[in-house]
Amino acid sequence: MNPKLCLVFLLLLFFSLELKAQESAFTWPEGKQMALSLSFDDGRASQVEAGVPLFNTYGAKATFYVMPSAIEEQLNLWQNAVAQGHEIGNHSQLHPCSGNFLWSRHKALEDYSLERMEEELREANKEIETLLNTVPATFAYPCGQTYVGRGEQTESYVPLVARLFSSGRGWMDEAPNDPAYCELSQITGISMDAKSFEEILNLIENAHAQGAWLVLAGHDIGEKGPQTTRLSMLEKLLKYVENPDHGIWLAPVGKVSEYIIEAR
Repeated sequence: MNPKLCLVFLLLLFFSLELKAQESAFTWPEGKQMALSLSFDDGRASQVEAGVPLFNTYGAKATFYVMPSAIEEQLNLWQNAVAQGHEIGNHSQLHPCSGNFLWSRHKALEDYSLERMEEELREANKEIETLLNTVPATFAYPCGQTYVGRGEQTESYVPLVARLFSSGRGWMDEAPNDPAYCELSQITGISMDAKSFEEILNLIENAHAQGAWLVLAGHDIGEKGPQTTRLSMLEKLLKYVENPDHGIWLAPVGKVSEYIIEAR
């Protein structure tokens, strides 16, 4: 063989083996091939009225990113959810998003400062602790938006979330998280609202092939509505996950975040 071609072949082989070693360097618990987290935003009543009983039937634990004011009417149910092992995350006090949404004009991120955002997140944690006797360790960005301010004064509040929480979840993202590389203050959240089990299964199979962490994000739990995760889909999903042959570690966002931090 031509010496130059031989050298090229050896270099390609080396880089291929190195890449393979990097891909297999991260391992999930108990030989699982991927991680899956089910998360829900806002603290909507249907989450504890319809979702939690289903999760409990299958021994599954979910993450609920709540606003303190949203959980007061079903407070007993939320307290029960915490006692049953479900995770409570912080979703801010006021759910501020861009003022481009007319409903958020009075709480527009364009009018926020980092100081105001920190005060709101800390206060939300205090209120949640008072209501549920648990301190949120994880956060979900309202509307998936991670900035405050406008124009040249725009600033990211990702560093603030990184300082206050073990992870910050996005919204309407397109890919699962690489556990060996992902930035935990900006983990991807892929919508499961209004999706069929077959659509979710495609996401799971993609994450499984990569050994990735798939974080699904939803809102209401029921059968109708654009911002509703289908109860029938969740039941099919939980049955699929409980089959050990599928190699899925189902755990709350905070638990997976902690595992990644320790594994790294």
